[in-house]
Amino acid sequence: MGAYADIYQGWKNDPEAFWMGAAEAIDWSKKPSKAYFPDEGPYGHWFADGLCNTCYNAVDRHVEAGRADQNALIYDSPITGSQRSYTYGQLKAEVEALAAVLLDRGVTKGDRVIIYMPMVPEAAFAMLACARIGAVHSVVFGGFAAKELATRIDDCAAKCIISASCGIEPGRVIAYKPLLDQAIELSSNKPESTVNLQRDELSCERIEGRDFDYTGEVARHREAGTEVSCVDLKSTDPLYILYTSGTTGQPKGVVRDNGGHMVALQWTMKNIYGVDPGEVFWAASDVGWVVGHSYIVYAPLIAGNTTILFEGKPVGTPDAGTFWRVIADHKVAVLFTAPTAFRAIKKEDPEGALIDDYDVSQFRMLFLAGERADPDTIHWAERVLKTPVIDHWWQTETGWTIAGNPTGIELMPIKYGSPTVAMPGYDIQVLSDEGEEMSHGELGNVVVKLPLPPSCFPTLWNAEARMREAYLDEFPGYYKTADAGIMDEDGYLFIMARTDDIINVAGHRLSTGGMEEVIAEHPDVAECAVIGITDKLKGQLPAGFLILNAGVDRPIPEIQSEVVKLVREKIGPVAAFKIAVPVARLPKTRSGKILRATMQKVVDGEQFEAPATIDDPAILDEIRASWKEHAG
Repeated sequence: MGAYADIYQGWKNDPEAFWMGAAEAIDWSKKPSKAYFPDEGPYGHWFADGLCNTCYNAVDRHVEAGRADQNALIYDSPITGSQRSYTYGQLKAEVEALAAVLLDRGVTKGDRVIIYMPMVPEAAFAMLACARIGAVHSVVFGGFAAKELATRIDDCAAKCIISASCGIEPGRVIAYKPLLDQAIELSSNKPESTVNLQRDELSCERIEGRDFDYTGEVARHREAGTEVSCVDLKSTDPLYILYTSGTTGQPKGVVRDNGGHMVALQWTMKNIYGVDPGEVFWAASDVGWVVGHSYIVYAPLIAGNTTILFEGKPVGTPDAGTFWRVIADHKVAVLFTAPTAFRAIKKEDPEGALIDDYDVSQFRMLFLAGERADPDTIHWAERVLKTPVIDHWWQTETGWTIAGNPTGIELMPIKYGSPTVAMPGYDIQVLSDEGEEMSHGELGNVVVKLPLPPSCFPTLWNAEARMREAYLDEFPGYYKTADAGIMDEDGYLFIMARTDDIINVAGHRLSTGGMEEVIAEHPDVAECAVIGITDKLKGQLPAGFLILNAGVDRPIPEIQSEVVKLVREKIGPVAAFKIAVPVARLPKTRSGKILRATMQKVVDGEQFEAPATIDDPAILDEIRASWKEHAG
């Protein structure tokens, strides 16, 4: 294939040829005549005259190619003590039967279907069944508050909702049906029907004429052998809508198309993740997040891998060795998860001793994304796993890697704290607030020169003006990532913080991520977050919140003093870092993103609403109490 530099330069020299070459790996009903159509949409469309179907590429073509008996999906649920696996042939049968159920409910091409499910195989079947008939799915986290679910029902005008009776968390069962019923009551655009999966842990009552039994309806079509062909779709037809986390008011629905999405995701599985068809790939995420869409469901199946759908937690189901057990049981080659998962494992098992109970010899690489991967966490994971640990950076809006280490092309030298270099399709630049290019090593706004590559969102659902305002207007000719970072002389990118998390201390623009990186080096610190708090004299002051490793019993003031000293030594007095607050937990979204802006409001005493995506709102009260005890 050649080295990364040759391939990246080849893309820059002739992006049309590069993407048409990548498109050859997709089965098209009608091949596109060219890759890029510049005059369509806010920044152009990809493969616009091609016809295709995502479900066909993810399922049917593998069955037709003689791989019906290969495992496609493995469901592993330590939280319920159950495991199931589905071959590509069985996956096709499940998806086709559910597609028939949707057709019975009057769902056709272009209709929207909300999927409100826990981490069960049926969630993936539902996504693929929608793709099969050309319906547009929108996955909303199971257990999401009724009001938030209602806004999404209204925004996409869902015709049908596929749900389950309950979700299961450690120590509790969450009833979904009352939330679903309340959301439908609150919504203006009432869905015509729901399809409900009854789980053994908690059943639900159905409303006659509106609610239908998932298991019974699917079984009827599966036993009858009902055939549902894959619908031909334009490359530019929407595959799904994914509402971004932390939205307030009108939700922001990121749209994903069919053709460009498949081309980019197929390319990534070999070139970025280095996996071949038939190998086991595990993305330890949730189908409600973009990682779950791209790398639990679509990319691994399009590429012919075996994917794992995991219903559990990195710790507590039952212990901090769960990830190692899954890797060993299912012969996982590559794992992709969030740094916060490994921080949680490290906190509970600082020495990594539990991995010795499992044979993980076939495991060869760990990928991290979703939060900044601090060097301390990467070093720990490298030591425990004895494999490369690769940070990479991307967003809901892009659907795949902006900057990464293309291990299938070449494993590039790792620089700790950097997600490495721009992937083909992305011309990354760092600009000042005024739009001027920054020098190497200078902190600025990370942007991507237009056009964005295939799979990146073409627009927001029914909100193109909002899309332009939010992403394109501030830096004309560029996509604004809303991340701040630096580029070094080798072209390595360092993402330091969201632009909202850059704090201004007496006129100095400082990165909270840089401070977190230093604090994480302290041997007693398992995880940390730095926020800017309001200060009358300096404008803002940094405050660090620390989760300590399990078993640490030293006096808290000693640890606080050492952390403050460490930051002053590594960053300097300009940081004015004096506040280090020990906490039991940090408030996070369900994907592991730390809610720094919400923490800042809690500490500053501002009015706020707990974000809909928060994992446990009670943590905010804990933060307030710890702040008052140690710093207030």
